[in-house]
Amino acid sequence: MTIFAKISKKLNVSTKSQLRVFESIEELIATPENPTPLVRLSERFNPHRNFPIYLKLERYNPFGSIKDRIALSMLEGVKIKEDQYIIEPSSGNTGIGLSALANAKGIPIEIAVPSRIPEEKKILLRLLGVNNLWEADDDLCPSFPNEGARGLVNGIMKGKRRKRFINPNQYENHLNVQAHYRTTGPEIWEQTQGKIDYFFGALGTGGTITGVGRYLKKRNPSVKIIGVEPAKAEHNLPGMKRISDLTEELKPKILDYSIIDQILEVEDDDAYLTGIQLARKNGILVGPTTGALLFVAIEYAKEHSGLAVVISPDDAMKYISAYAPYVREDGIPKFMS
Repeated sequence: MTIFAKISKKLNVSTKSQLRVFESIEELIATPENPTPLVRLSERFNPHRNFPIYLKLERYNPFGSIKDRIALSMLEGVKIKEDQYIIEPSSGNTGIGLSALANAKGIPIEIAVPSRIPEEKKILLRLLGVNNLWEADDDLCPSFPNEGARGLVNGIMKGKRRKRFINPNQYENHLNVQAHYRTTGPEIWEQTQGKIDYFFGALGTGGTITGVGRYLKKRNPSVKIIGVEPAKAEHNLPGMKRISDLTEELKPKILDYSIIDQILEVEDDDAYLTGIQLARKNGILVGPTTGALLFVAIEYAKEHSGLAVVISPDDAMKYISAYAPYVREDGIPKFMS
């Protein structure tokens, strides 16, 4: 009997979840009773038998990413008056999740994004009908919170119109962390029957790696939490942030450094080409952040053993234009040319 078959016997999944009938779209957002899937990568992609890698596919959340979890958590934590709007800076996924949930609840919303995010994400936000889609001409992860999309929202929240808006602020909101402590972490623990040895998470707002890391460390302090960041501050990996060498005032406010055992870096090209390799060898379509994490995990596997779980925050569909430069017109990836 497989590990998953054993676990399914133990889980008390509701009849509603089994039948896939729900009262609202937000009920599809993952919980320990209705988790996103965990998939073992084949030896064609990961040849290291002593280091099995399981990929947690967050694209199965209703709006396509792991950020759906925090969007729900943060919206549940705010009280919206009739004449107020939600406003949030985002590299795309949080904005999409918040916008979809706000639509479902009848709440108007405005989103600020870096102009360099993939066009597909901007189109999705426009499709969702955000009242204003602000584009800030900045890096994907500006070093200071008064720059770019975050600076734009900060300026609005300090201006004359501030009473009109509620800013959930994923960068400093501890409900971001709690969403993963309550759901993502417990799901991973149950899905691996507590056999997890390594967890790989991207560094961005710090919510995922902090929430999951705290939960896993609570269950087993020996679980290693590996953070992955871009090799350069100027990068093309939306949602990720290089935090090394930042001064204390610039570090993500909700990131708990005490639970991170190691921080490793990745180049843009390695992230995108690893995403392509996964699609070609395992048929799994992922975004560049997943490619970044998998590149680091495969390198790590050369000198370590144990069961690893890698978060896959979303899929490739929002990054087609970003992947395009890495694939020739005949479809052959550049690394094979």
